[in-house]
Amino acid sequence: MQRFMAATTNTEFHWPYDVSKAKPNYKGPGFQVSPSNVKLFQPISFRDVTLKHRIVVSPMCQYTSQDGFMNDWHLCHLGSFARGGASLVFTEATAVEDIGRITPWDTGLWKDEQIAELQRIVSFIHSHGSKAGIQLAHAGRKASTNPPFFITGRDPVDPSKDQLGWTPVGPSPIPWNTNWLVPKELTKQEIKGIVKSFKEATIRAEQAGFDVVEVHGAHGYLISSFNSPISNKRTDEYGGSFENRIRFCLEVVKEVRDTWPKEKPVFVRLSCTDGVPEKGLGWELDDTVRLASILKDLGVDLVDCSSGGNTPLQQIRESPGYQVPYAEAVKKQTGIPTGAVGKITEPEQAEEIVATGKADIVLIAREFLRQSNWPLVAAKKLGVNVSWPMQYERAKM
Repeated sequence: MQRFMAATTNTEFHWPYDVSKAKPNYKGPGFQVSPSNVKLFQPISFRDVTLKHRIVVSPMCQYTSQDGFMNDWHLCHLGSFARGGASLVFTEATAVEDIGRITPWDTGLWKDEQIAELQRIVSFIHSHGSKAGIQLAHAGRKASTNPPFFITGRDPVDPSKDQLGWTPVGPSPIPWNTNWLVPKELTKQEIKGIVKSFKEATIRAEQAGFDVVEVHGAHGYLISSFNSPISNKRTDEYGGSFENRIRFCLEVVKEVRDTWPKEKPVFVRLSCTDGVPEKGLGWELDDTVRLASILKDLGVDLVDCSSGGNTPLQQIRESPGYQVPYAEAVKKQTGIPTGAVGKITEPEQAEEIVATGKADIVLIAREFLRQSNWPLVAAKKLGVNVSWPMQYERAKM
C-alpha cells in the first residue's frame, strides 16, 4: 500500500437517439412532483427480493484492497450508504480472478478466504434494512493499471518493470490505448476457465449472504471487449458475427444465473454504446437491445444501462441524465426492467426517471460520495416521510 502515499434474433431495432448528440434528459423544475404519490420511494421486487424504494448505490471502485481482500474502509464506505437509507448497496467491481482486477488494489472473490470480510459488510448493510449486491467482474485488457488518483494516473503496471503487474488478457491482442499493455489473446480453454471462475465467485457471493449479483459487462472490461468489434477480431466461434461476439457474455450470464439461487435476482451491466461516431464500427444501442432481449430469456432480472469505456476514441457528451435514453430504449423495446445511471444528482430528476417509466430504478454513484444519506435528503425534498436510523432520529428534518 506504499504507493497510496505518494441464441439470437435477427430483428432490427431502431431508437431515435443520436448517441453523439445526446442531450440532457432531465426536464428540470418543470416536472411536477406529487408528495402523495412519489414513485421513487415505492418498493420494487425482483423475484423474492424486495427493495424498499428505487434508489440504489452504484458500484464504485475504491482501489483500497490488498490481495483482493476488503477491509475496514469498505465496511465504513458501503455501510454508510445503508445507514443513509439506500435500498440496495452494490460493492465495487469484484474480480473473479486475480488477473481480472483493474489494479493491484482491487477487491476480489477468487478464493474462499475473501468471503469472511464480505460477510461482515453484508451483515451491517442488512442491519439497516438495505439489501446487499455484488458486482462480479473481469477487467480483461484493461487490467494491471494504476488507480486514477496516482500521480501517473491510469498508466499500466508493466510486469517487466513492476512485480505488482501482470499481463492482461482479452479476446484479441489489441491494447486499450497505444501506451497500454498488449493483452494475451485468450484460448478457448482459457475462456472456459474464466466462465468457471464466474461460477465459483457466484457460489462464494451466496455464502457471503448477498441478495443480488450483477455481472459486469460494460466499460471495455472483458465481457464488453468480447461484445464489441472494436476489440474483438477473433475468427473462431467467439468472434466475427454478433452471435459469436456475445457468446462469452451469454456463457457467463447463464452460468451465474444457473448457479445463483432461483429466488434471488441477477442484474447485468452493459455499455449500451461504444460511443464512436462511425456507424457500424463499434457496439451500438441496437446491439444492446438485441442482447438484452436474449438476456431476458436467460432469466436476467434487470439491465443496468451505462455506456462507453471500450475505446479512448469515444465521443459521449456527459450531461445530467445523459444515459437515461439507453435505459428507456432497452426497457421499451424488450420489456426487461432497467436501471438508469449517469449524472443523476437531483431528487426531482430521479423521480422523473422512474415516474415516467424511463427506468425502474436509479443507480447513483458520485452523489452518494458527496452525500452518503442522499435518500434521506431526497425524501425531505420530495415530501416523503421515511425512517431514519434511531440513533439519528433527533436530527431528522
